[in-house]
Amino acid sequence: MITGASSGVGRATGLGLARLGATLVLVCRDRRRGEETVAEIRDATGNRAVTLMVADLSSQQSIRALAHEFLATSQPLHVLVNNAGIVNLHRTVTVDGIESVFAVNHLAYFLLTHLLLDRLKESAPARIVNVASHAHRFSALDLDDLEGARRYRAMRVYGQSKLANILFSYELARRLGGTGVTVNCLHPGAVASGLGKNNGPWARAFIMLLRPFFRTPEQGAATSIYLASAPELEQVTGKYFAACKETRSSAVSYDAAVARRLWEISARMTGVGDVAPSA
Repeated sequence: MITGASSGVGRATGLGLARLGATLVLVCRDRRRGEETVAEIRDATGNRAVTLMVADLSSQQSIRALAHEFLATSQPLHVLVNNAGIVNLHRTVTVDGIESVFAVNHLAYFLLTHLLLDRLKESAPARIVNVASHAHRFSALDLDDLEGARRYRAMRVYGQSKLANILFSYELARRLGGTGVTVNCLHPGAVASGLGKNNGPWARAFIMLLRPFFRTPEQGAATSIYLASAPELEQVTGKYFAACKETRSSAVSYDAAVARRLWEISARMTGVGDVAPSA
């Protein structure tokens, strides 16, 4: 399952995994764009085992409906790629009253993963791949202002959400030890994708200006595909990758106490139960 699969890195990840013969579920917010992406991937790869599920990951109700719909199929789930993400120049809130960037970039990962976790365990060996970013290096985690209510700066809020992805990945990896489910995260690189285009014509013009210096979506997807499929990573967990190589994330991302506190806050904000540490 790949979230945010209708464009950019998500679409390229789908193409790459379809070429490897994977059975894919693409999660997209817009049905028309999702159907076009499914058709494109089938035509380009010859892989017909590509289906669409529609969900708005800014809505916790929609995420729960997505998980319910998938679980009702009784399909195994060997890989979950949490890829969907947004960046907003100005603060907005979701239908749940939560700041949008934190809701989509972190809480959606947290909630969807929890809802699908039993199926992942049943399907083990299984992998969870969380798309983060080197932008996490430029932000500390303010546990008292995770939603940017006191002071909203776009890149600080985005970087904080990506740091949350990494802290979540490491903590979940610790809790899933011995279950056969691995958890890793990655930096895709600065990619020419649709990220940020929702911020108006000036943002779109700026992105177009920088496009020659960005990586292609295919280049950005390479590490996601590697983490999802490489045989040598079957038992590798709790790591951060860039350019298909393990690398170090920021110092604060390894603070287990911060990770546990973020976990507790995220569980409260999403209403999910706990995942006890493995024996």
